[in-house]
Amino acid sequence: MRLRRQELAEFTGERVIPGEVEADLWNEHFARYVFASRLSRAKRVLDAGCGQGYGTAELARVASSVTGVDISGDAIDYARSHYQAPNVRFLRASCAALPFQSGTFDLIVTFEVIEHLRDWKGLLLEARRLLAPGGQFVVSTPNKDCYAGSRGSAGPNPYHEHEFTYDEFEQELRKVFPHFSLFCQDRVEGFAFKPAKVVSAAEVRVEGAAGEPRDAHFLIAVCAAGPQTGAPTFVYIPASGGLLKEREQQIDLLNGQIAELIRDRDSVLAAFRLQKEEMEAQSSGYEAKIAELEQDNRKKNEWGLDISRQHVEAVNALHEAERTVEERTTWALGLDTQIRELEAQLSLVKASRWIKLGHRLGVGPRLRDE
Repeated sequence: MRLRRQELAEFTGERVIPGEVEADLWNEHFARYVFASRLSRAKRVLDAGCGQGYGTAELARVASSVTGVDISGDAIDYARSHYQAPNVRFLRASCAALPFQSGTFDLIVTFEVIEHLRDWKGLLLEARRLLAPGGQFVVSTPNKDCYAGSRGSAGPNPYHEHEFTYDEFEQELRKVFPHFSLFCQDRVEGFAFKPAKVVSAAEVRVEGAAGEPRDAHFLIAVCAAGPQTGAPTFVYIPASGGLLKEREQQIDLLNGQIAELIRDRDSVLAAFRLQKEEMEAQSSGYEAKIAELEQDNRKKNEWGLDISRQHVEAVNALHEAERTVEERTTWALGLDTQIRELEAQLSLVKASRWIKLGHRLGVGPRLRDE
């Protein structure tokens, strides 16, 4: 149980947690229960989609009995432990299939629930079934046209299954309830004149024409099977409704956040400048290194070209030497052939009888080996 309550204390945007949301959001939701409590006096009331039960407890202040119903077991556990009262009970159930007999309740309220349901038509039909003769059904929902604009870049609410425009809301209610009064819920700024230390009845004066429903932040309908009388303007001023003070606090908070953002920005800019200087220094070192490498490459290229030229010259010299050797070899071979021919001729001369006859007669040339 402790774990569940701790989880409930974290506001996700789906449910309003007492004490865990800012004052404006809390007042916005709680005001709807104050609005409905005027209709709950001495009645059997159903709070469909009661959440953590704070609104159920508000209705129980004047109702004869109030039953709070929610699909979340965690929410029901929280409500049972925080809002116990003799005329209050909490049940876990779906708002589109409620476990009660027809005509059980004099007043049914469901605030900011219908847009969360895929079977939202089932909720309307269940409310009509459960209303006793003369009973009333009070239902609220965000105005899609206004709500979409206020969320801006945040985009659609991930917890909403279906959002209503004013025209669609009116048309769907008319299909189930023949009589209903539509109200616009908006935040207003005003001035309160309260007697010091005295509690008295309040008089309210609201300037301006009737509200434009298509511009309203929230739409609230009081529905019934039979005709209803009166639809007065209702103004709720919460204890924390000092708008100027709240705005000053919000401005102070925003100023603090802005100052923090400026500090963060300056810190990021300083880090960026330092990083830029380091990169520029590294870039200068890289450029010098690149220039050194390029110069070294040029020297190696020149050396390579010189070696290549020397290689070509050496090859040419080798080819020239080979040609010289071939020529000299050819000359030597030719000379050897001439010597052999001369030796053959000399042998013939030596063997000639005329040479021999001349030797005997003492005439003619003398050969060296003779």
